[in-house]
Amino acid sequence: MTKQKPMVLILGANGHLGRAATEVFARRGWRVFAVARSNLANESTPKTDAIVRIAASIEAHEQIVAQARGAHVVLYAANPPYTQWPGRALPMAQAGARIARELGASLLFPGNVYNFGAEMPNLLTERTPQLARTRKGRVRIEIESMLAAEAERGLRTLVLRAGDFFGSNSGSWFDRVIAKSAARGKLVYPGPLDREHAWAYLPDLVRTFVVLAERELDFTTPQSGIERLGFPGHTLTGESLLAATEKAYRDRLGDATKQPQRSQTPWGLYRVLSPFVPIVREIVEMEYLWRAPHRIDGSALGNAIGAIPETSLSDALNASLDPLFSSP
Repeated sequence: MTKQKPMVLILGANGHLGRAATEVFARRGWRVFAVARSNLANESTPKTDAIVRIAASIEAHEQIVAQARGAHVVLYAANPPYTQWPGRALPMAQAGARIARELGASLLFPGNVYNFGAEMPNLLTERTPQLARTRKGRVRIEIESMLAAEAERGLRTLVLRAGDFFGSNSGSWFDRVIAKSAARGKLVYPGPLDREHAWAYLPDLVRTFVVLAERELDFTTPQSGIERLGFPGHTLTGESLLAATEKAYRDRLGDATKQPQRSQTPWGLYRVLSPFVPIVREIVEMEYLWRAPHRIDGSALGNAIGAIPETSLSDALNASLDPLFSSP
């Protein structure tokens, strides 16, 4: 008798996290229900019967549940546009929790560091108080409070907290700002160069989500409650990130003497523009993340899964620069 494949539902499958997760889950032998507003696969996504595409908004929970019956795990990878974040992020997360609950599946949720605010301590653990004062930080706190309440009603929830993404053309600060013009010999850093900042190489983070999903299958008795885990990733000062990126740049060019030009994000100009340009306003609100040094403690995650997936920084940066050098 053929053993049935485990099944995962990915909400937001056309986003950066969702697209990468769709590919890795399928490669690891999962049947993937990939939900996005458009069912058009990304060109890099493998064509395989293991991936079932569902064209639906996350609010269409009845349609999604009907087509994803049997899913053991739901990965929440949906994300509204940054300018719509304060109004849409919580309702979308509520919809995702409802879908997982109705499927009887475990919910995997990507957390971030917005919850902790400008006064956050250097080391962020599962017990660090969530004291954010920004709008997006307060929304993040509301989302996790909602998930905790859902967990009390029986929804099994895992929050995996990570820093800024990089890698896999992830649409992050790294490829949209810091190394956007690397092919032209320019690097831009958003903050002081001596402050630690938490980064998550997206392929490593996705592999960790897969390991957590496989762990859910291995439990001999149903689990309940909410579990918060920190993904340590790469903690880097601005100087160490730029230096490593410069080395990757020189290695790519085969010229040990070539040095990119460095510059800083023009926050003064951004603050002037913020009342008139919505996306700039949202970015300025989170400027403190580049001034407040922070790292994520991965001890609880290591205790839960053993070895945490970790690509060396040099390999991760080389892979991250690939699409930036190949873009026209």
